[in-house]
Amino acid sequence: MALHQNLIAGEWTGGDAIPNINPSDTNEVVGEYARGTADDMKNAIAAAKAAFPAWSRSGILERHAILKKTADEILARKDELGALLSREEGKTLPEGTGEVIRAAQIFDFYAGETLRLTGETVPSARPGIGVEITREPVGVVGIITPWNFPIAIPAWKIAPALAYGNTIVFKPAELVPGSAWAIVDILHRAGLPKGVLNLVMGKGSVVGQAMLDSPDLAGLTFTGSTGTGKRVALASIEHNRKFQLEMGGKNPFVVLDDADLTVAVEAAANSGFFATGQRCTASSRIIVTEGIHDKFVAALTERLGKINVGHAMEKDSHVGPVVDQSQLKQDTDYIDIGRKEGAKLAFGGELLNRATPGFYLQPALFTEVSNQMRIAREEIFGPVAAVIRVKDYDEALATANDTPFGLSSGIATTSLKHATHFKRNSEAGMVMVNLPTAGVDFHVPFGGRKGSSFGSREQGKYANEFFTVVKTAYTQA
Repeated sequence: MALHQNLIAGEWTGGDAIPNINPSDTNEVVGEYARGTADDMKNAIAAAKAAFPAWSRSGILERHAILKKTADEILARKDELGALLSREEGKTLPEGTGEVIRAAQIFDFYAGETLRLTGETVPSARPGIGVEITREPVGVVGIITPWNFPIAIPAWKIAPALAYGNTIVFKPAELVPGSAWAIVDILHRAGLPKGVLNLVMGKGSVVGQAMLDSPDLAGLTFTGSTGTGKRVALASIEHNRKFQLEMGGKNPFVVLDDADLTVAVEAAANSGFFATGQRCTASSRIIVTEGIHDKFVAALTERLGKINVGHAMEKDSHVGPVVDQSQLKQDTDYIDIGRKEGAKLAFGGELLNRATPGFYLQPALFTEVSNQMRIAREEIFGPVAAVIRVKDYDEALATANDTPFGLSSGIATTSLKHATHFKRNSEAGMVMVNLPTAGVDFHVPFGGRKGSSFGSREQGKYANEFFTVVKTAYTQA
């Protein structure tokens, strides 16, 4: 099996291999991928630093052509890349293909952004002086991405970084190197100059730490766990670099008495359990007012019984496996914690056997949960959700906001009054009405509040707030 190597200074290089294991069939090795060293990361950063002066002053048509060519190839290969993503991460094939399409849309959007770069010319308070306000690239940017969206999240970091003239060192999650390698290969062949984009795969404790320790990174954008995010922040402060963090979530989905039951159940099922619950925007707290509580729980339980958990590549699978053994253990440990805390396991939570060995877990639904239980406060990151019964809308809103996180929230209601109030008063970066808490368009800002995010928003035109710095220049006529 061919070794997929790291890309450093425009050359493919690498030694030791990491087997990429299919969570739907642990007997299958998806591919062999290089395991980088700390020296590899140092060399990659040096290459990006050397490439920055020329790339930061490159023409907008050159950047546009490369990003557009990348978008077109990703879209043309959506079935192939979707299958690769599903094989290495465990998303069902429709979910994997959908994520690839989103990556293509992101590159297409930022290809357009290269042609929409703007500044301001304003009069000075002093006569005869002109003022220009422009944005310039930050410099060498480090990108660290998680395993749960192995092509979309790299896309929404890499595309704007390149569009605005930065050079990159990219470290993907060790569990999912395949999608990362594919996207870098496409960009490399699209015509990026040597050193502009560098890929170093490997262990976070080795190559990731070398990235954090480097004084030559001007910016670092990270998506992952809260604990690692704090380490990224501390290291970045020490080196006086810009940093951007997307971390955990414990997202609430509120169901009011006046909700359309069918809409509420479908949104809750999608939010909590599809993509195996492995989305930072997944809703694992379902807050239900007492008038509709019993009907909702019965209907949601019935809906969960119709979800087929199976091999990601099988057409009749609605939900794929958990990503690996470590994550599966975390999920089952939290199911045990919920039982011990006194919550009722109303549905599921069992390990499943399928035709191939994999990390299959039946969706789990808890009821009789208080918002102070660990299963209601800590991010599980699996197909496990808790129903919390409340008296009315006011208690529902207070419970929804009673969390250290603030990424996404949702409400199911037919009341314009309550929908409007919830949108204004929910302490989350993204709010959904009669929709799943997961699912954000590629051209609008993504990000949260409190312990979920730090720094400027990702995606859309708002990405320029992180990937550029503002310059003010004066000229006397």
